[in-house]
Amino acid sequence: MADLNRIKVVLVEQKRTGKWLAGQIGKSTCTVSKWCSNSAQPDLPTLDLIAKTLGVDVKKLLNDTEIVGE
Repeated sequence: MADLNRIKVVLVEQKRTGKWLAGQIGKSTCTVSKWCSNSAQPDLPTLDLIAKTLGVDVKKLLNDTEIVGE
């Protein structure tokens, strides 16, 4: 499975932790950890909340998912 989000990358760039993000948005650290490892994905409203919390455009949290061969 491809890495769909860049949450971990943005957290590192901002010198923030998953624990900090979890506290800010009211989610468990386990859930945020799954997002950071791309083993699970946040829903769109939550992704928007993460972007607002981090002060970035939601597009910065997403990887390009161009499909090869189409």
